[in-house]
Amino acid sequence: MGLPLEGIKVLDFTGVQAGPACCQMLAWFGADVLKVERPGVGDVTRSQLRDIPDLDALYFTMLNSNKRSLTLNTKTSEGKAILEKLICDADVMVENFAPGAMDRMGFTWERIHELNPRLIFGSIKGFGEGSPYADLKVYENVAQCTGGAASTTGFWDGPPTVSGAALGDSNTGMHLLIGILAALIGREKTGKGQKVSMSMQDAVLNLCRVKLRDQERLDHVGYLEEYPQYPNGKFDEAVPRGGNAGGGGQPGWVLKCKGWQNDPNAYIYFTIQEQNWKRTCEAIGKPQWASDPAYATARARQSRLFGIFAEIEKWLADKTKYEAVDILRKSEVPCGPVLSMKEIENDPYLRACGSIVEVDEEKRGKYLTVGCPMKFSDFKPHITGAPLLGEHTDDVLSSLGYSKDQIAKLHSNKVV
Repeated sequence: MGLPLEGIKVLDFTGVQAGPACCQMLAWFGADVLKVERPGVGDVTRSQLRDIPDLDALYFTMLNSNKRSLTLNTKTSEGKAILEKLICDADVMVENFAPGAMDRMGFTWERIHELNPRLIFGSIKGFGEGSPYADLKVYENVAQCTGGAASTTGFWDGPPTVSGAALGDSNTGMHLLIGILAALIGREKTGKGQKVSMSMQDAVLNLCRVKLRDQERLDHVGYLEEYPQYPNGKFDEAVPRGGNAGGGGQPGWVLKCKGWQNDPNAYIYFTIQEQNWKRTCEAIGKPQWASDPAYATARARQSRLFGIFAEIEKWLADKTKYEAVDILRKSEVPCGPVLSMKEIENDPYLRACGSIVEVDEEKRGKYLTVGCPMKFSDFKPHITGAPLLGEHTDDVLSSLGYSKDQIAKLHSNKVV
């Protein structure tokens, strides 16, 4: 079958990460995504964190594959007129400018809806409309802090910690993607477009729902039995940082393996699964624990968890993380190696299944990027290179009815 979004036209009026990630996924699903950028400058990530001088940075190429690029100065009357034509011809438009920027540009939601009543307008902001922080410009780590993630990440004797995963940026883009796809299905029923608003705070909070669960439990009983602070530690009013605790009914921790002194990632995550305790004890060479009253039940083990983990680390001392996992998997112990980005980069399975793909780009040549995380039975997205700045400008203008002379004039007047 063809790609599911073939025929859908998307205006990507976004920059940096959250909006581009959303639009890139739409492109992977077959939509014609046109990235609108400032003439001579483009998305700021084209020049940020470059690894090769004068080439688009990987920051840009890994978030903008499968798109086309149009340069447009929307501060000019001619640029605004072109944008209006593009809006009238589009199915979806996505923006993630600073609060109020689109309104000041003259493109309020009301104006956009008037131009094209069928258009789905996706908008990303740091905070929701009406929030006391709605005027703030937000980046990744601010979103993690205001969405509840940072306060619950890290160790109890240290400061709030942000995650290396893009919970604020790419995660928000994926949430907006879900909303846009829902709105497109809704349009099939009603014929009407709508605005889909996505705040970075809300996207982070949605991934922290179990922490809100914990807050309500803490409010009711004053402690959280699955956290390391229980039963001997003290709980304050808010959900504490739990280090590497499992966060659910099955305790877990990151444990050292052979070579940890020189390899910062020589660790596994080890989970003590209550219903599999007997087999776990046998696997780690402690079969007596299965029947010992001091260890036989989850409640009995609670105050001894760190001692148990210390004993398991002794068992792990002469095993690499891979060897340990191979042994533990036979007993169905929930575990996994801590994989570095270098290991992920070279993982043969991730390459084979398309989670990591090699892309060939005109100027850069071959490079690795993240592929489509969803796997479909009837199609597989083909990942192509990101567009050069303004690469498709003339083609787009021509499709809008501009003649060669008119296009040349727009170039000379620095409209495109």
